[in-house]
Amino acid sequence: MSVGPASKLSGFLPLLVAATVGLVPVTASAETLEIGIGTQNTTTNTVTGGVVLKELGLLEKHLPKTGKYKDFQYKLSWQNATSGPPITNGMMANNIQIGMMGDYPLMVNGATGQATKNETQLVAIIAYNAVGGGNGIVVHKDSPFYELGDLKGKNVSVPFGSAAHGMMLTSLQKRGLPPDFWNLVSQSPEVGSTNLQEKRIDAHGDFVPFAELLPFKGFARKIYDGAETKTPTFHGVVVRKDFGEKYPEIVVAYINALMEANEWMRKNPKLAAEKIEEWTKINKEVVYIFLGPGGVHTLDATIKPQWVDSVGANYAILQKLNMIKELNIGAWVNDKYVRQAFKEQGLDYDKQLASFDTYNVGGTDPICNAPVNDPKKTGEIWIQGGDIVPFSSPVCTLLGVKKYGAEGKKFNAVYLVDRQLGIKVFADAAFYSVGGSDPKKPDVVPFLLKKDAEAYASKNGAKLATYAEVLGAINVGQ
Repeated sequence: MSVGPASKLSGFLPLLVAATVGLVPVTASAETLEIGIGTQNTTTNTVTGGVVLKELGLLEKHLPKTGKYKDFQYKLSWQNATSGPPITNGMMANNIQIGMMGDYPLMVNGATGQATKNETQLVAIIAYNAVGGGNGIVVHKDSPFYELGDLKGKNVSVPFGSAAHGMMLTSLQKRGLPPDFWNLVSQSPEVGSTNLQEKRIDAHGDFVPFAELLPFKGFARKIYDGAETKTPTFHGVVVRKDFGEKYPEIVVAYINALMEANEWMRKNPKLAAEKIEEWTKINKEVVYIFLGPGGVHTLDATIKPQWVDSVGANYAILQKLNMIKELNIGAWVNDKYVRQAFKEQGLDYDKQLASFDTYNVGGTDPICNAPVNDPKKTGEIWIQGGDIVPFSSPVCTLLGVKKYGAEGKKFNAVYLVDRQLGIKVFADAAFYSVGGSDPKKPDVVPFLLKKDAEAYASKNGAKLATYAEVLGAINVGQ
């Protein structure tokens, strides 16, 4: 595989042609209105805006059927892509009217629309992480690399133009590193995953869910999480401006359907994760780490000022690198449709706009007989063929692993919360600080990244431990 220099980053903004041969613009008559919806089924934090709506028929449920719409027959054209740029191509050609993608592709979508007189507008958010969690960089599990600094001069791939590409640009800028710090090439999630597995590249950067999915599949290890940038990341919904102005009630109906899908996810996250695995082939355990209680991403349709501010900061990065056309952010962001959806549902938009609450793990810890009420310390065990059991602390969770394991139970996944980054992690992929004055009751603190566990252990007179080592250090019945 030939690896080129990072200088050839013009791929961030592919040439998008407004009049693509063979693509038919949206058509309306008294009988049929065709609506193209660009989805990303395998991008887990867009599913409540796409595949869930499709499979549960939620958009059809909410589409207007009175007034000027009373004689309409709707034809929904669901168009799945693995990243944002193909959806932007479809929107520029007026083959797609509603699309969803991550923060950096959204900006390129908006700038391209304004440049080609095919304006789009950001009308709602699907899911976010306030500090950038979800994007990440992974290496092969046998790699000697454990943090971003280890990748100097190494061969690294990322889907160009993606939210993960943006995260990597941001990570370099925040550390004062040049764009040619590594040899960066563009590879899709599928190609990058294969090349990483076959050790043809040193590292692969990707967006949700791949930085969790590849370690879950057993051949990769995450060494950098977007949460280290402390920069918000989100996936959102864009519509063609002309479509929204002509059919505002349809845009509001879509957002109503999105909000219902979010509630469906929260109401029974285990069932929802299982159904989403069935529809997308992304493992349910990975879906759950993102969208389950206390998950890496929060489902919230409101367009918060902080997200708009982060768009401005991200746009400045791309502008400095000459990677994006002009974007009038004020003209691009339009919250009138999502505000109307909240109004129709009798909900307070401004109250939700100010809230960063999510739904959390709760219940009673069956091992330590304690309430599960501290989101920073909770754990869960997904028992194979059984329930997802909540725990009040890392130690209690790991004691549960030992107890249930001794009873012959097997596990789909064990989840803990990283002390440093505050995001949900797979326990078997974590590193631990194990210390305390009583060796029979050690203080166990989980971290996603080895360097964070080492720093905490050093500061607290504790020891670094792997998952197997920490299980060996605790005792059932303590």
